[in-house]
Amino acid sequence: MKNIILSAYSKKAFHLKNRLVMAPMTRSRAINNIPNNLMAEYYGQRTGAGLIITEGTAPAPEALGYPRIPGIFSQPQIDGWKKVTDAVHAGNSKIFLQLMHTGRIGHDDNLPDGVHLVGASAIKAAGQIHTDTKGLQDHSQPTALTTQGVKDMINQYVIAAQNAIAAGFDGVELHAANGYLPEQFLNPNVNTRTDEYGGSIQARAKLILELAEKVADSIGNDKVGIRFSPYSNLGDLQPYAPAEIHETYLYLAKELDKMGITYIHISINPQAVKQTLDEMRASFTGTFILCNGHTPETALTALVNGSADLVAFGRSFLANPDLAERIAGNEPLNQPDFTTLYTPGAKGYTDYPTLKLTAVS
Repeated sequence: MKNIILSAYSKKAFHLKNRLVMAPMTRSRAINNIPNNLMAEYYGQRTGAGLIITEGTAPAPEALGYPRIPGIFSQPQIDGWKKVTDAVHAGNSKIFLQLMHTGRIGHDDNLPDGVHLVGASAIKAAGQIHTDTKGLQDHSQPTALTTQGVKDMINQYVIAAQNAIAAGFDGVELHAANGYLPEQFLNPNVNTRTDEYGGSIQARAKLILELAEKVADSIGNDKVGIRFSPYSNLGDLQPYAPAEIHETYLYLAKELDKMGITYIHISINPQAVKQTLDEMRASFTGTFILCNGHTPETALTALVNGSADLVAFGRSFLANPDLAERIAGNEPLNQPDFTTLYTPGAKGYTDYPTLKLTAVS
């Protein structure tokens, strides 16, 4: 009997060859922030997935908090991404571009000249970040977005989403997890605004809902997904009342369901409360994706018990281009080389062995 992970999936307008998702993973191979042939090879190797979600991609220059991450705000970037989407579609997989604005998580040395970090509020994040110029550095001080600045930033996302469709993507994922800008707006310890985007749960969630609505209006709600990480403390997000976190994400799930976006993608973390995930699942009638720490066995359990429609793999796909074949044959998995996660070049990126290459050697 065919493993359900590898069986075809269809819900509403979303149709995939299987239920296996390649999770978004920053790999820092985009020299000058432009996708390239090496990246096309990397994604093309992993078309065993029914859906590939790309690494976080900046919708604007201010969003380039990390070194060598790609953007989608210039013509060379659009042209570079076309090589990637062509490679993925040749493998009969679908690919969504993850739009990631790092907000206060970053360093000015990683940004173009004259561009500076922005955030929900002018609150600097604790911790350090790598720069190619000076190595590890403290996060830079962000400038708080004005009310008009928030609206301008939302428009940058809309243009970026349009650019993604022009580059051949099947849709976009709004990255509202892991302590980046949209999640910075949700957290009352980071968002101390007094305008329409700060204060109550509904006001702090307004940015995300406006982003989703305007992007969906621009490219179609069937081409929009979103990623959340409820209860996560990544990005120096200090915890707040669990009941308020629960109410926040349940509110978001219900409002996004009204918009009819295609999926919600949950990055599970140790602090996550099962009740919140279960109620979000029950409140959202689109596709529900779970990610983080899954093995083929636990993924199968999540699909069978109905807690997820699709399951995303990160590290396993990083080290196993042929993950689908390994799941099908119950084969052992390669382990990732963590020393080459973010280094330039092919090593630890496109040179992981596949079953076919192993058999030949």
